[in-house]
Amino acid sequence: MLKKTSLYKKHLQANAKIVDFGGWKMPLHYGSQMNEHHQVRREAGMFDVSHMAVIDLTGQRVREFLRFLLANDVGKLKTIGKALYSCMLNENGGVIDDLIVYYLDDTQFRLVVNAATREKDIAWIGQHANRLGIKLRERHDLSMLAIQGPQARERVKPQLPESLQESAMTLEPFHACWNEDMFVGRTGYTGEDGFEIILPHPKAAALWDNLLAAGVTPAGLGARDTLRLEAGLKLYGADMDENHTPLDSGLDWTVAWTPENRDFIGRNALQNLRDSGDHDVMVSLVLLGKGVLRGHQTVYGQGGGQGYITSGTFSPTLGVSIAFARLPVGHHQQVTVVIRNKELLARVVKPPFVRFGKANIELPKQLEDTENE
Repeated sequence: MLKKTSLYKKHLQANAKIVDFGGWKMPLHYGSQMNEHHQVRREAGMFDVSHMAVIDLTGQRVREFLRFLLANDVGKLKTIGKALYSCMLNENGGVIDDLIVYYLDDTQFRLVVNAATREKDIAWIGQHANRLGIKLRERHDLSMLAIQGPQARERVKPQLPESLQESAMTLEPFHACWNEDMFVGRTGYTGEDGFEIILPHPKAAALWDNLLAAGVTPAGLGARDTLRLEAGLKLYGADMDENHTPLDSGLDWTVAWTPENRDFIGRNALQNLRDSGDHDVMVSLVLLGKGVLRGHQTVYGQGGGQGYITSGTFSPTLGVSIAFARLPVGHHQQVTVVIRNKELLARVVKPPFVRFGKANIELPKQLEDTENE
């Protein structure tokens, strides 16, 4: 039976198209995915992300534990409320999940993990936590809203408790503040500024209604996917999984190799792959013509290497098709993509495709000309 978030009735009231996402009934869109995408890029939109799992870890050795569990190093977290993005790996270096970890105090950290992987994540974390006396608590009592866009923080401020307003508005990116009822992180999955707010289920509907009254537009999974791809952000299950390492997935920047004496799960396997160069790479593509890049399409790199699209879409902001592709190691500047038995050219670019609502890449000349007609 599919699960429902505490805001499910709100989605129905807003005429959302509901779909199965990771075992949850979630809104795909509320009428126009394109409009929702543009609203987030230009003003502010809000997403119900309560299907994601919030896990609190406590114990005297919790920092030591997380330094072993995660490929990135929580030893970097020196300030209360600081957050870190990391992959959690298996012994072979494959990605079990990607997540955000928040430093609450010396004996407590908070993880936010993906919905579809929550059960295996909790089992994996619990398996390793027991030996260090770490207590794991999955927060079934909490909802989570993401409010994103250039006007998001200003529209959220009046909806926050007075005790949090000043601290929330002065947060640096990837930091959080909280009180007994609300946790506010300056994080997101769209490439825009904004907050992710965690709060008890009974309080979520009122916050949703207040944000709606403040002009924040509901946005669904469809817009969230096009926004994150434009922002160069990877999706678990598409761009990474247990059969691929961070090196294969364009996430080598999330692996903390120093200090060299820090052991973490998967380090040996990952280091062997890095030293040998025997792994794939992920490239970002812009299609040089008409068509839409989609997952699983075949890609031929320069020099004859063959790979495939992991995530692809039409970019509403740029008006072109964009994608991530996994290819053998090489100096790829242009590739060939097979779309409906036709071979089309695509250019390799440096991500992100879009930064704060503006193009971060040089658009293909012929497409620029088309847009200007």
